[in-house]
Formats: sequence, structure tokens, C-alpha cells
Amino acid sequence: MLYSMTGYGRAEQTINGKTFLVEIKSLNGKQFDLRLNIPSLLKPFEFEVRNLLSEGLQRGSVECIITLKQNGASKPISINTDLAKAYYHSVAELAAELHIETGDILSTILKLPDVVTSSTEILTDDEWKGFSLVLKEAIGLLNAHRIDEGKSLEADLLLRLKNIEEQQALIVTLEPQRRLRIREGLLKLLEENVGKENYDPNRLEQELIYYIEKIDISEEQVRLNNHCKYFRDILQEKEPSKGKKLSFILQEFGREINTTGSKANDAAMQKAVILMKDELEKAKEQILNVL
Repeated sequence: MLYSMTGYGRAEQTINGKTFLVEIKSLNGKQFDLRLNIPSLLKPFEFEVRNLLSEGLQRGSVECIITLKQNGASKPISINTDLAKAYYHSVAELAAELHIETGDILSTILKLPDVVTSSTEILTDDEWKGFSLVLKEAIGLLNAHRIDEGKSLEADLLLRLKNIEEQQALIVTLEPQRRLRIREGLLKLLEENVGKENYDPNRLEQELIYYIEKIDISEEQVRLNNHCKYFRDILQEKEPSKGKKLSFILQEFGREINTTGSKANDAAMQKAVILMKDELEKAKEQILNVL
């Protein structure tokens, strides 16, 4: 099973009159890169929030927005009575000097700086536990979205792997004829330029064996087969994060395919190699989206 790095999760719940809304978006990225927007009430728990997101999502470019609404009552406030009294005495003295009626100046004093301030509210342990469940729910929904996207990625990667294996099987069938053509081509070249009677057939056989061994691709084919099998085995693993490992294996695919192409010296085989390279590049593009 594969997980995509692309996903979206949203969860909302009211806890003790506080409504928490968590929205998480994830895109592909080499590492875990988090952009976190949280209300001031959750600032003391920011480290825990980041840890939950990192453990739950593992990798990707992640944006998490947490909003808070308090229902049923106004936001708690406190009044600095000493400062309000000081403001009142100052205003009363000024009014007396200017012979101005003070009237009801309480509403004006309450608007002066630092007289009315928001109370410092702390999230209780029970509220934090409740919120952490909301956050985990959003993470779970995002991962469910990742699994759905991962099914499409896995199907496409298996198709690319199947196409590579088909071309590899074709190369195996072309190999005997390739050796024969190389041998016949060298003999013809010698006969045209040296003459049939002017070279030692035994020495020629030795040189042909040496040359054909130099361009032999059997080792590359064995290694590529092993890489294909290993790639399938990793797809079946239960571990969610496989993208980096699969990417490294595809790099090994490329080495064996490139070496086969450099040794081919055969038009039909070169065509098969080009098609394999094309499928490999498509697989590499898809791997960029795998967790």
C-alpha cells in the first residue's frame, strides 16, 4: 500500500463552550515542512501540536490552520480599578480647573488604554485532551485521503514496472540474434578489408569471444530483474513511508538500463532501451508524490 503526500483533512468539535476547527493540507516535499497557524490559547501547547503533526504525517509540505470560537458568553475581561481611579481623579481635576461639567465620564475612562484588558485564559488538561483528539481526527482524515491518492499512484507505478519488464523480456529474445549479427558483421569487415585467407580463424575466435564478453548484458539483466522484484516487495510492505526507498531503487534501474543501452550495439535493442527509459522517467515523476 502506498500513501500519497497530497491530502486534506478537516475536523471540528466544541469543548466546554470552545469550538475548535482544524484544517490540514499536505503537498509533496522532500522533508516534513510545517506552516502552523494557531490561536493564542494554544500557544503553550505548540510544541505538542507540532509533534502530533510530525508523527502523524511524517513527510510533506504541510499547512495547518487552527481556529477557535468561544460560544455562549463574551470573552473574559478584567478591569484595572486602580488605573481607572487614577484616570478619574486626573480628569476631575482638569474639569474643575476648566470649569467643565464632568457628567458621566465612566464610559470614557473605560476606553482609555489598559483599563479594560482580556483575561489570561489557560486551556485546561481536559480541554487539551479533547482538542488533541480533534487534531488526530483531522490527521486521520488527511491520511485516509492520502491512501486514496496512493492507490492511483501504485496502479500507475505497477504499469510502468510492467512495461519495463516487457521491454526487458524483448531484449532477452533479441540477445542471441544480436551476438550472431555482431559476429557476422566483424567477419564481413575482415574479409572486405583484409581478405579471408589473410587472418587466423583461431585467433579470430578468441578475439570474438573477448569482444562479445565485453558487450555481454546478462549481468545487467539479472540485476534489473532483482530490482523489479525488490520494487514490488517494497510496495507490499506495511510501512507508510516508502517514497525515498523506491526513489533509490529507480536510480538503480537507470544504471542498469543505461549500461544495457551503451553495450547494445543493436537498433532493435536500443529502441527497447529508449522505451524503458521513457517508462522510468514517468515512474520517477510519480515517486515524487509518494510519502
